Amino acid sequence: MTSPRGGQEPRLPVAVLAAAFLFNLGQGVLRPSLPLYLQRSFAATYSMVTLIPVVFGAGKWIASLPTGYLLDRLGRSLMIWGLLLIAFIDVASVLTSTYGVFLGLRALSGVGWAMFATVATTSVVNLPAAQRRGRAVSVLLMSETSGLLLGSAGGGWLYQGAGVASPFVFEAACMLVAAVAVGRWASLAAHQSRAPRKSRDQRLLGAVVRTPGVLLMGLTNAVLIAIQTGVLVFLFPLYLVDRGGVGPETVGFLVSLNVLGRLLALWLGGSVSDRWGRMRVLIPGLLSYAALLGSLTFLRHPGALGLCSLAIGVAAGFVAALPTALIGDQVPPPLLGVAIGWLRMMTDSGQILGPLVMGALADAVDLSTPFLFGAALLIATAWQCRQARVLTGSTDE
Repeated sequence: MTSPRGGQEPRLPVAVLAAAFLFNLGQGVLRPSLPLYLQRSFAATYSMVTLIPVVFGAGKWIASLPTGYLLDRLGRSLMIWGLLLIAFIDVASVLTSTYGVFLGLRALSGVGWAMFATVATTSVVNLPAAQRRGRAVSVLLMSETSGLLLGSAGGGWLYQGAGVASPFVFEAACMLVAAVAVGRWASLAAHQSRAPRKSRDQRLLGAVVRTPGVLLMGLTNAVLIAIQTGVLVFLFPLYLVDRGGVGPETVGFLVSLNVLGRLLALWLGGSVSDRWGRMRVLIPGLLSYAALLGSLTFLRHPGALGLCSLAIGVAAGFVAALPTALIGDQVPPPLLGVAIGWLRMMTDSGQILGPLVMGALADAVDLSTPFLFGAALLIATAWQCRQARVLTGSTDE
C-alpha cells in the first residue's frame, strides 16, 4: 500500500462502492425472477431450482482463495474481469436451451462473483487505519445491501413487464457499467503501486491462518452466513406462513423489515467497534443475535414477528462487518489478499452447508429447530471469541 499524499489517510474508493451497489443491484433483480425463468424455460422441478444456488456457491468457494493469491500478481484488474465474465454468462444463459449448460454457466458466474468480491473487499480493508476499518467495511456492506434490496424489490416487476430474459440483460448491463466505474480506479492503482512483488510462497495461507484471530473469524463468518441463508432466507418465510398464519404479501413485508434492520445497523456496528475494540462489540452482538433468534420460536402474532424480524436484522447487521475488519487489523498488508480470499471461502462454505443442514433439521425434527440450533451456534461462537480474548489481547484491538 502506498503512503497517502501529504500525510492524509486515503479515502474509500467511491468507484468500488458504486460498483458494489451496481453488482448487487443486478444480482438482486435476478433473485426473484430466476426460479420463474427456470420453470418457464426448463420446466424445472423444485430440486432443479434449489441446485442453482448450490453450484453458484460452489463456484465462489473454488475461486475465492485463488483470487486472493492472484491479486498480488495480476492486481485489481481481476475485479473487472470478474464483472465482464458475469456479463458474458448472463447473455449466454438466455441463449442456451439446455438445463445442464445453464447450470454450468451459473457455477462460472460464482467464479466471477468471487473475483469481484474478493478484490473489492481487500481494497476496502487495506486502505484505512484500524481506527476506521470497521466503518470502511460497513460502508461496503451497506452499498451491497442497498443494491440487493432495490434489485429484489424490482426483479419481479421487470420480469413481468419487460420479458423473461430482461433480468439477465439488466444484470449484464449493471456489470458492464460497474466495470467502467472501477476501470479507471484500477488503472490508477496499478500505476501508483510500485512495491516489489512477493515470491509465491505456498505457505502464505498457513501464515495467514496462524495469525491470532483469523481462524476464529473465518468460522464466525461461516456461522453468520449459514444462519442468514439457511434460516432467515429460506425457512423464515415458511415459518411466518406456518406459525404466524400470514399471507404472501405480509411475508414480503416482514422479510423486508429484516433487510431494513440489517442495513440500519451496519454502520453502527463498524463504528462502535472502531472505538471500543472488535471483540468487545462482537461478543455481546453475537449473544444478542442468539437471544432474538431463539425467542422468535415463541412468537405467533404478526406484529410481534415483525418487530422481532427487524430486531434480528439489526443484530445481524451489527456484527456483519466485524470479522472482516478484525482480520484486516491482524493480517499484514502483503497477506491481506490471501486472508480475504480465505475468509470468503469460509463464508461460502457456510452458504453451501447452511441451507442443507438447516433444511434437514426442519424436516427431521420441527420447523423451530433450525432457529434454536442457529442460536446455539451463535452462543458457542461467542464463547470461543471470549476464550480468544482471554488468551490473547491482540484480538481485541
